[in-house]
Amino acid sequence: MKEIINKATVKVDPGIRIGKIKPMHAVGQPPMTGLGDRFYGYLKRANIPYSRLHDVGGWMGGGLYVDVPNLFRDFDADENDPASYDFAFTDKILENLVNNGCEPYFRLGVTIENAHMVRSYRIFPPKDFDKWARICEHIVAHYNEGWADGYRMGITYWEIWNEPDDCFKESTSAMWKGTPEQYWELYSVTAKHLKARFGNSIKVGGYGHCGLYEYAQDKNLEGIGKKPEKIYEFVIEFFHGFLRYQRDTGAPLDFFSWHVYDNCHVSTERSFRPIAQHAAYCRAVLDKYGFTEAEHHLNEWNLWTKAADRGAPQAAAKSLAFMLMMQDTSTDLMCYYDARIGGFSDYGGMFDPSNGYPYLNYYAFATFGELYSLKDQIKAESDLEELFAGAAFDGKKLVIALSNVSERRCEVNLDLSGFGYSDCEIFLTDRENRRTLTGLTLSDPLVLSSYACAEIALRV
Repeated sequence: MKEIINKATVKVDPGIRIGKIKPMHAVGQPPMTGLGDRFYGYLKRANIPYSRLHDVGGWMGGGLYVDVPNLFRDFDADENDPASYDFAFTDKILENLVNNGCEPYFRLGVTIENAHMVRSYRIFPPKDFDKWARICEHIVAHYNEGWADGYRMGITYWEIWNEPDDCFKESTSAMWKGTPEQYWELYSVTAKHLKARFGNSIKVGGYGHCGLYEYAQDKNLEGIGKKPEKIYEFVIEFFHGFLRYQRDTGAPLDFFSWHVYDNCHVSTERSFRPIAQHAAYCRAVLDKYGFTEAEHHLNEWNLWTKAADRGAPQAAAKSLAFMLMMQDTSTDLMCYYDARIGGFSDYGGMFDPSNGYPYLNYYAFATFGELYSLKDQIKAESDLEELFAGAAFDGKKLVIALSNVSERRCEVNLDLSGFGYSDCEIFLTDRENRRTLTGLTLSDPLVLSSYACAEIALRV
């Protein structure tokens, strides 16, 4: 039987600038192995812009890292006294990140307690919201103003808690044992305090929404009218209630964060394109409540969470395609969950936990990092749904990223609209290659294998 090969034309026009390449290739917790910095260099080589610090160190934040109860161990202690804080281990992580050109994205809160049904420890509301806000103030000051023998890292994003809407039922809540109203108040108190103290030198936001899967069931927006299931009815009310409360109390919201996973109501075996609608829904709801200037971040996502297959070429192809797709939505920043090393988590999809070295998926992020380094996005269009394309140009170098998410091979015709170039390099990431520099030129047929990524670098 004759093999069926897809054919696609990708038209690239360096003269049509669309905007900036956004940080779609940031990650969750970093590739830490104890206190060593051996694998952090991979972040620098892929030009990874941010690492979101949530669930760092595993259970209870390893008892050492990032979580507010690890940094301020006795809530009854004096929050103005540097001796009340324990920054030692978290300092090491942030030093390693900054030394490798990756800015920390700091989650102020606690690690998920997946065994909460046995006993919960830290996922209750703080007993004094004002004091908790002052503790957070000193954490920011340590890393941005040098307080308590600290640093001047200029960390931009400070996220207040994570997934507090995971409280649909007390018996199933692994992140927040309080009421929705208690979280809304905690956010308002803390955000107003931090912005009053640090002004526009930082951006404050939340809340790590569990997932905007309810977008098709929200009757509050025109054209959306499916009767919601009970759990979605709850998260819809939580989302709208949060924004209404912040608006009515005058709380700042520099960014809103949300999550999506392929094993939760979205079949990426078929298509991940509906996730673009999640982004549009988020933007519409923020605008509805007057937060038109607020960024929105998809700061946890993963399209290939099967542990047995996370090193497969499908993971890399779909990751790159997803980043290229989301670049063209209103989403301002994304963090892949995650870049950890160690343990056999279904979600650690960038590095092999048995040796710490990259999976194919890592090279998809490195390819997007090449686009990001050139800053300006230019027009790149594919006429085949299963071939995704994106491009960036800085006036001297043009990079085109391609991802074939089909089970079929794809022959690509590249239309550069008369663009003249003096040098060409083509890199492939597929079952046989790890962002490998090929000897191909654009005069050769460019045929991508199934689930393959290509990076084409041209110089004027």
